[in-house]
Amino acid sequence: MTRSRREFLRDIGCGALTATAIATSARDLLGIGALAAAAGPTDYRALVCIFLFGGNDANNTVIPVDGYAAYAAARGALAVPQAQLLSIGVPSAGATFGFHPNLARLRTLWQTRRLAVVANVGPLVTPLTRAQYQSKSSPKPYQLFSHSDQQTEWQSGYATGPIPTGWGGRLADAVQASPSGFPTIASIAGLTLFSLGTRSSPVSLPAAPTALNRALALQRGDDANTGSAFRHLLDLGAASTSPLLVQEAADVGRRLLADGKALSTDPPITTAFPNTSLGNQLKQAAKLMALRDALGLKRQIFFCSIGGFDTHSSQGVTGGAQPDLLTTVNDAMSAFYDATVELGIASQVTTFTMSDFSRTLKPAGSGGAVGSDHAWGSHHFVMGGAVAGGDFYGTFPTLALNGPDDADSGTGARGRWIPTTAVEQYAATLALWFGVSPTDLPTVLPNIGRFASPNLGFMM
Repeated sequence: MTRSRREFLRDIGCGALTATAIATSARDLLGIGALAAAAGPTDYRALVCIFLFGGNDANNTVIPVDGYAAYAAARGALAVPQAQLLSIGVPSAGATFGFHPNLARLRTLWQTRRLAVVANVGPLVTPLTRAQYQSKSSPKPYQLFSHSDQQTEWQSGYATGPIPTGWGGRLADAVQASPSGFPTIASIAGLTLFSLGTRSSPVSLPAAPTALNRALALQRGDDANTGSAFRHLLDLGAASTSPLLVQEAADVGRRLLADGKALSTDPPITTAFPNTSLGNQLKQAAKLMALRDALGLKRQIFFCSIGGFDTHSSQGVTGGAQPDLLTTVNDAMSAFYDATVELGIASQVTTFTMSDFSRTLKPAGSGGAVGSDHAWGSHHFVMGGAVAGGDFYGTFPTLALNGPDDADSGTGARGRWIPTTAVEQYAATLALWFGVSPTDLPTVLPNIGRFASPNLGFMM
């Protein structure tokens, strides 16, 4: 059966992993991705972002044991009982803190120095003191305390205003480590700003625990076989006698066929993942990591997420909305770390959390509907074999209403911590480990030069 030009182009599209994979390869054809031709990295590294949508209450995630009485007095009905805290020693603070009791497996990773906490981090335009914030003498982030805007600022790495790309996508642009044409960046939680670059577009994966070939591979597996009509058509197009544009189009098709063949079977991973949305997302990431060599990937970036952290009411202390969500995060992250150990890449994969913001120290609501409101600076986990774990990075805030770190003042103070570490510094530390040179950091994080140190030191 002969095929028309329209059918040929349509079938290349059908054989593609996603429309974004086609777009990425097409950009290479036009020379926009010229940086990809340069020698890329020879080692393998991956970053995995877990976004906690809704604003995780960090005040009940990492809790001071020394000075617990002041925390409990301000937290009121939301205070986690001291006896239930999972104690951790923090060398840099010379103090004892506690993880929420539902984070037992993450606490084990802390004890083995595979988990660190970055304290009081959030969107900033420039470093900002309480006096500057209250006097309005320095700029504050765009649309502060808004869910959608703060999600955007965390994902874009830019607090001055909206921009059309995310720092994960710009990081993929900078490394250009996918000579095979398969996207460096993958989103397993829908299309998000974090994953969009100028030259890079993400491949989008479903979270369902199906075989990868059902989600990504060719719709007709025999198209990849030598002797198939489609393969024969591509081979003719790649001949030296064909026009250059036809040769390049055929090359795109052949690369896509090769990727489809690599993805045609599920890689065996024996680690047991929890059957939750986040667990399944991280399992998909692990599967794609297992195929890194077949796909010719030296760098990979993943975006995963879990929602439900907008806990204005019924937040719970050891049972309820936030505690249940922390259990999900604990189980999924620890299983994912175990999978990287199984794959032999634990020191080459770094997983980190982000969220809209933390929540007010002072409770909101009353009776059985106690929760917390939108706040600002938050604490986040970084996990992996290359993490300098078992310690805090950044400065833990003083948990006092109307205190030195509270954006609020007077009788209306609720405990909304002004960040002492910027999202840009958090992201820059990860980007430097990922392989971006210090001179290229401003292309990934345009405002990084406004902050004293681009490296917080939590990566080895």
